[in-house]
Amino acid sequence: MIILGLTGSIGMGKTTAANAFRSLGVKVYDADYIVHSLMRPGGVAVNKVLKIFPNLAMDGGVDRQALGKIVFADKKKLQKLENILHPLVKERKNAFLATNARKNERLVVLDIPLLLETGGEIQCDGVVVVSAPATVQKRRVLQRPGMTIERFQRILDCQIENNHKCRRADFVVQTGLGRLHSLRAISKITRTVKLWPPRHWLPAYNKWNRT
Repeated sequence: MIILGLTGSIGMGKTTAANAFRSLGVKVYDADYIVHSLMRPGGVAVNKVLKIFPNLAMDGGVDRQALGKIVFADKKKLQKLENILHPLVKERKNAFLATNARKNERLVVLDIPLLLETGGEIQCDGVVVVSAPATVQKRRVLQRPGMTIERFQRILDCQIENNHKCRRADFVVQTGLGRLHSLRAISKITRTVKLWPPRHWLPAYNKWNRT
């Protein structure tokens, strides 16, 4: 099974890219979705998060918008949140990989916003970075509800600079040129990586061995 990491800074078009992979029949692990599910009503992380941020309870879950404003303004609080969420996210990622390895999937994608920031590329055969001009990125992000210039900048401060991400990538998808261009690029990437030699995952050791 080939593991492809998908990442990119906020507003670069990662969601569109992930959906393009899905449209080609590729199984995609969505780290953002997992984080949201952990903090929605009944989520596994709700009680743990509310112990640290007790005023953010909302309808049985966590007010993620208010939480984001707090943690992106305070790195110590962000670290406390990550200490809760990262182990839970990792469990679900490993379960996704194990399930698809048993199904003999040829290719899977790990859609992880902070893939390079957390060293997650070590588990991947290759990395796809989505990119767009800074003006396009800014316009996209500021259209989001509750987003401000200040919050946007704080989020950027927590992420590796875009040009550096692109230099570390095996593939760069320019999303500012339209959806058709992105889909064609991702289709080409999919065909290319499926020709790579696969690896077998060893769950007991939480690592992969090349075959």
